[in-house]
Amino acid sequence: MLQNATAIKGYSIVATDGPLGSVSDLLFDDFSWKIRWVVVDTGDWLPGRKVLLPTSVLGHLESGERKFTVRLTKREVEESPDIDAHLPVSRQMEVNVFDYYGWSPYWGSGFYVGRIMDRSEAAMPLMKDHLWEAEAQSLQKSKGDQNLRSTEVVTGYHIHASDGEIGHVEDFLIEDMDWSIHYIVVDTKNWWPGERVLISPRTIQDINWSDKLVNLKGIRQSVKDSHTYNKDTLIDRAYDRKFHSYYDELWPNG
Repeated sequence: MLQNATAIKGYSIVATDGPLGSVSDLLFDDFSWKIRWVVVDTGDWLPGRKVLLPTSVLGHLESGERKFTVRLTKREVEESPDIDAHLPVSRQMEVNVFDYYGWSPYWGSGFYVGRIMDRSEAAMPLMKDHLWEAEAQSLQKSKGDQNLRSTEVVTGYHIHASDGEIGHVEDFLIEDMDWSIHYIVVDTKNWWPGERVLISPRTIQDINWSDKLVNLKGIRQSVKDSHTYNKDTLIDRAYDRKFHSYYDELWPNG
């Protein structure tokens, strides 16, 4: 099921022996576009402290109650490695957390360390997405110590096609079965007033982090000729297939 990143922020995180805090941010790697970590603000329990939890330890998303449960104790979390909330999360910080808990890092086996899902429940990503994920992980490992990206920070980045700006990042739609960023919600009000569109991470040419720009493949009209989006849009397998078919025809090798 797709979840809005902005909606997940604020969800409670509950340990086996009580509340830990709430989700303050989601961190993704910009090669595979997977959410790798949840940043937990521990609030009044550990004032001023934030901790990292990988998505693999989160239990079922209880959207009605706006909370996640984790199979950890409060003491385990309290004694976990500190992170500097003002610095990017580096590979070394990730290693420290995985080593502390004795968990396998997601980059170790080539497979995403997450919740197990039945094929009958498998989400919308097509088989080529799995190949893209494997290629992305290989590229990430070859580049060494990479910083993760914050959904909160990237929200608001301007998005450019080859012939001009189309809008800015408004939100991320996350598939909660495997924590992949399936779509990026774009507010086009400065170019196409009143409309929102979805783009796939696969349509992104590159991201200029210093200028806060997301550069897309193709021209603005190709985005305009796709599908508009609003909160009532039903994004099911049929929509997903049609969406990707449209962009696959524009960029068959993309």
